[in-house]
Amino acid sequence: MLGPDNEIDHEGRLAPYRQLAEILKARIARGDWQPGRPMASESQLMQQYGLARSTVRKSVALLVQEGIVEVEPRRGTYIAD
Repeated sequence: MLGPDNEIDHEGRLAPYRQLAEILKARIARGDWQPGRPMASESQLMQQYGLARSTVRKSVALLVQEGIVEVEPRRGTYIAD
């Protein structure tokens, strides 16, 4: 499992979107973002991790599917309660 301070390993066996999802889960568990509060924007995550928007969106979609975050159109991505 990837920790909250890991970087994306583009040569790793795990796809970058899955790596980012694991990193974001670890950051949420650590308390970087509180339930009901917004997490970093797509643009911020793209810049911080050096990933394409489509990769970030795929990671967020995975977290939505797992019930960890909720996306509110035009408002952002929020940590689920």
